Amino acid sequence: MIGSLVVRDPLRELTAGVGTLLRFALRRERFTLPCWVLGVALLLASQSVGSQRLYETPAQLARLRETMGGNAAMVAMGGPARLLETIGGEVLFEVFAYLAIVIALMNMFVVGRHTRTDEESGRAELIRSARVGRRAPVVAALTLAALADFVVAVVIFAVAAGTGLPAHGSLLLAIALAGLGITFAALTAVVAQLFEYPRGVYGSVSLLLAAAYVLRAVGDVGDGTLSWLSPIGWGQRSYPYVDNRWWPVGLFAGASAVLIAIAFILLERRDFGAGLLRHGTGRSTASWAFRSPLALAWRIQRGSLIGWSAGVFVLCAAYGSFADSIEEFLADYPEIAAYLPGGIADAVDAYLALSLSIGALLTAAYAIVIVLRAHTEEVTGRAEPILAASVGRIGWFAGHLSVALIGSAAVLAAGGIGAGLSYGLAIGDLGQVPRVTGAALAYLPAVWIVIAVAVAAYGILPRAVPAIAWAFFVYCLVALLFTESFDLPAWFDDASPLSHTPRAPLEQVGPGVVLTLLMIASAGIAAGLAGLRRRDFGG
Repeated sequence: MIGSLVVRDPLRELTAGVGTLLRFALRRERFTLPCWVLGVALLLASQSVGSQRLYETPAQLARLRETMGGNAAMVAMGGPARLLETIGGEVLFEVFAYLAIVIALMNMFVVGRHTRTDEESGRAELIRSARVGRRAPVVAALTLAALADFVVAVVIFAVAAGTGLPAHGSLLLAIALAGLGITFAALTAVVAQLFEYPRGVYGSVSLLLAAAYVLRAVGDVGDGTLSWLSPIGWGQRSYPYVDNRWWPVGLFAGASAVLIAIAFILLERRDFGAGLLRHGTGRSTASWAFRSPLALAWRIQRGSLIGWSAGVFVLCAAYGSFADSIEEFLADYPEIAAYLPGGIADAVDAYLALSLSIGALLTAAYAIVIVLRAHTEEVTGRAEPILAASVGRIGWFAGHLSVALIGSAAVLAAGGIGAGLSYGLAIGDLGQVPRVTGAALAYLPAVWIVIAVAVAAYGILPRAVPAIAWAFFVYCLVALLFTESFDLPAWFDDASPLSHTPRAPLEQVGPGVVLTLLMIASAGIAAGLAGLRRRDFGG
């Protein structure tokens, strides 16, 4: 008797369940991904409309190319000066790097959340108990990232072409940014095999993204060689709207293919739930500095504090390095002075005020991340062993809250020091460091109101805290940067704390405004703590 032969497909077994996981992932991201896409669309639309309004004639564009193309700081911030040959290229000079950072972060969080975060939380273990292949979670995460990048590409093309930019260059721009996103999705898949915890994955990919930005900046200021080591540089040097070079897009395809292959090779070499780079066992007993919830919170969050402080310092230093030439720049382009409070007369202080406001927004984002980390500790069950001891809810959360409040002051001060130092070195006056740092700290009460909103949501509506916190942040961002560009109603930004903050160092900061903002922040925090005390923990 001859039995039937069963042919097994190893690849199908390794990827079994991808479709189910992908549908589940799409459901989990149904609110988050549209927010990322909307942010990209708003950023590109505002810059495209604003640039075409400011530079309507070839003569204006030529003056801009002469002014900005010859400024090393502007080239480092924007990109190769060759982009300034066309109005479409000028739009990308202003905004491409920021679009690239947003899209890279979107892909990082999508892949990290559905791979390493699911393993850490135990969700992946439950999924793997069903008929799900070993590679299925990674394949599903990468597929989800690719779908998100496809949607981003469609939206970018529609926005760019819809605002009057040439269709050919818009298509190249859309494909280049989608390729960059897929490259960082693949990079995150590789890093997720190395580290055991999500914060290691996010921290490492963020550092690689920062390195890509720096390599691109140094390369553009120099001979361009280092720019080819950066995915951001690949996208910019496809020169949409200028030369429309398609071959650099192939670099994204090649890099993504190599990185995905490496990710699967590393996946087969590590244990489930572990990373190839293992953490040390540490000391057998904790030091006196780690025997309280407050100390534990600072220990958990110290990497975020260092990383955000360094990032805001570098960004504000880049802005500050251009402050010395802002008067000359505005003299050639008086129409841009309309975007700065005070106009040309107080050009430097107005420019520094705008730069510090952006630094305050980034600081607010850092503070939201800290509050949401407390929420994560609760929902994953890591807070329960602490609360099982003689520690109350308020005492436990006070540790994370202190990191958010004090850490935001440190991050904001780092931005002020960076802007003041670079500006002071440019004009030979290091006395600008304390002056600009003090001006940066004037925005701290507004940042604390953003923290208060997140804390109130955490205490009263814990399940909705990520959506509420980030929605309020996006509102503050739009109110600060796009109210005038989009001709939004005057009342639109009334609820933004930044709209009620004096624009230091341009305006004097009175104690009445500061006390009012601090009282509002205190009320929000008190409401959140009261809600935390009364609600079910873990719910």
